[in-house]
Amino acid sequence: MAFRRIRILLAVIAVWALVSWYYSWHPPSGSGLFGPVHPPDSQSDSDSTKPRDVKWKKHPPQYPVENFATLPTNKPTKRIPRIQAAKPQESAAEKETRLKRLAAVKNSFKHSWNGYRKYAWGHDEIKPMSGLSKDPFGGWAATLVDALDSLWLLDEVEEFKAAAEACEQIDFTTTETNDINVFETTIRYLGGFLAAYELSGKSYHGLLQKAIEVGDLVMSAFDTPNHMPITRFPWRAYAKSQPQTAPGHALLAEVGSLSLELTKLSQLTGDMQYYDAAQRISDGLEKDQQTTSLPGLWPIMVDPSKSPITSIGDSYTLGGMSDSAYEYLPKQYLLLGGALEQPRKMYERFIDVAKKHLLRRALNPDNTGLLFFGDARIVLLPSGEKQIVTTPIAQHLTCFTGGMVGMAAKVFERPSDLNVAERLTEGCVWSYNQTASGIGPEIFHFIPCEPDASKDDCLWSEERWTEALRKYWGRSTKGDQLTDDEVKNVIESRRLPRGIVEVDDRRYLLRPEAIESVFMMYRITGDRKYMDKAWAMFEAVEKWTRAKYASAALDDITRDHPKQVDSMESFWLAETLKYFYLVFAEWELVDLDKWVLNTEAHPLQRADAV
Repeated sequence: MAFRRIRILLAVIAVWALVSWYYSWHPPSGSGLFGPVHPPDSQSDSDSTKPRDVKWKKHPPQYPVENFATLPTNKPTKRIPRIQAAKPQESAAEKETRLKRLAAVKNSFKHSWNGYRKYAWGHDEIKPMSGLSKDPFGGWAATLVDALDSLWLLDEVEEFKAAAEACEQIDFTTTETNDINVFETTIRYLGGFLAAYELSGKSYHGLLQKAIEVGDLVMSAFDTPNHMPITRFPWRAYAKSQPQTAPGHALLAEVGSLSLELTKLSQLTGDMQYYDAAQRISDGLEKDQQTTSLPGLWPIMVDPSKSPITSIGDSYTLGGMSDSAYEYLPKQYLLLGGALEQPRKMYERFIDVAKKHLLRRALNPDNTGLLFFGDARIVLLPSGEKQIVTTPIAQHLTCFTGGMVGMAAKVFERPSDLNVAERLTEGCVWSYNQTASGIGPEIFHFIPCEPDASKDDCLWSEERWTEALRKYWGRSTKGDQLTDDEVKNVIESRRLPRGIVEVDDRRYLLRPEAIESVFMMYRITGDRKYMDKAWAMFEAVEKWTRAKYASAALDDITRDHPKQVDSMESFWLAETLKYFYLVFAEWELVDLDKWVLNTEAHPLQRADAV
């Protein structure tokens, strides 16, 4: 068992390192964009007063595009099927309960927003336990921009006005970070400005101007020989007019998740350079889609320096490092009002392959038909043949798939997939219900049942869980099969919920993906059970994450009393609380038949919205 644990530990460390690199972007902290910020007790965690003395400005392209792709203007032969169900009926008592829950979510939002506003204004994030600040996303006030549309939706009009005015002071021509994360800049900043501009009736023109500034910054990363982006953009080298080329390695999500924001910017400005850049990526991914080692899916890594984009490696997931590239396919179709068939075709090519090789039923004590998307890799056998190996590992990041599959089931008229969507969503809700804290883990291993239901009834038994634990944890240090007492020790020492063989990452990072799918399924089905699921999730999250100045991440959700971590990413206000709020808000707020939400939950108006 010792050897097995070491091997698992090494694997987890490798994954952690890759994921940490994926999500990290940590320049030194400064003094804030809008003047000095005074933390509690006059503390400061800023170790840098480095002036931003290098300025970015857009240069004439070294590799100009001769002809821009243009937005499709053809009208679809038929209307896109409705996504939202009819508005559910509610009694006076049900409405009273709903509004109380809505108020509780708003109170949580205001607590975190007020903490940010008072102690971290102009910085990217507040540190919710100390009241200090940090700047992991360029130091351009990420929480401020990310929360703009949430302020509007929560009817915090005066706060919205003040925030929109403050945004005009953000200087996107300079940052203390060396390399700009193009993906994060696009989904948080560009998406945030675009959504706030449209939701507010296009009356705050400064927001559109800021969106153009960010869009032009992002476009600088596309000035390469093959017009593919440099995902970690060395902006200082660009400022010095140094030649640049797309990298030979990039994460699929970072390349494939720019389409909604760039397309919307072209829709609003009429400038086709943005849509052209997004469409060029889509064309490259489409050409590569059927030539990968698992045709239909793209691996985690791609090579944007090749024309067209070429896949690298044999590891596949719908979770971190890949997720939003798949998510954006049906959403791009919706944003364009169904005028372009390409994203629909790409979605339909991948989803059936994912269902066959990644989707697995999960053994659980309630014998509920839970589903999770795991990971897969292609391995080479001694015979020279290739084999697809599926790993039953579930990520919180993959929990978005319930909403995606449900939405696509309606839009692309795939009715059987609606059941898949419901079971995926139930799986993520189940992961919350199983832990001592009531919050789902970041990553865990579940017990997969045979894909063929005729070969496996997937019925729970303690013996089956015990055998799964023995198989996962290997043998004892003596080489013997684990005894019942040793298995019991594993369960107790690892605090394993029944039906789970390992919790690989015990943190809760204030992530939105589980409540995102609950919200989507509620709007798609109109079934009030999703409101109750959402409320149970919110109560647990609010209980454990509420800190002195804002809401905090948690270190270990398998404990009765998880410890808080001094971190609050901007998506807490942009996504997580927004989805909780929308579950209990009026049915028409962010109507899914008029709006499509980007991967940071920023609503963008569909081209077919009336």
